[in-house]
Amino acid sequence: MFHTKGRSIIVMGVSGSGKTTVGKALAGELGWRFTDGDDLHPPANISKMHSGIPLTDADRWGWLQRINREMQTLNAAGISVVVACSALKERYRDVLRQNSVSVLFLYLKGNFDQVDTLLENRKGHFMPAGLLQSQFEALEEPTEAEADCATILITSLPEELEQIRVLLGLRGFC
Repeated sequence: MFHTKGRSIIVMGVSGSGKTTVGKALAGELGWRFTDGDDLHPPANISKMHSGIPLTDADRWGWLQRINREMQTLNAAGISVVVACSALKERYRDVLRQNSVSVLFLYLKGNFDQVDTLLENRKGHFMPAGLLQSQFEALEEPTEAEADCATILITSLPEELEQIRVLLGLRGFC
């Protein structure tokens, strides 16, 4: 259905918002590669989060640059990729945009209670539910000035994918 090569979509939002679930489903539907940004964190970041310590900007810079390099390498080889990455602040998204990466950010938007419920039901992740408040405090929702960002309301996976299909059609992805 979707044939664009060498593009990147970042499914972004706070921890527990469904980035990985939506990202994997979208990548499968598009026939694109999926990369979970969490898999690219250095061990020190994972250790901090596992211990309930929020990451600082300094902790995130190398990780964001690594994600950017991954997208750049794949896109240069003609491989399109869907990446799950929190991308909570505009300056983080700016790092992800570097090096002429063609990227669309899909922001999974929900309120604290909604995401807290999703996070409480998640199993086997290093990010404890107790850090959710710090994620919402750090979050800078994309503004209209960020033309490469679109908001997807958290509902259910089928409804979220339908919102994305419509959006991608409007953006010329299909």
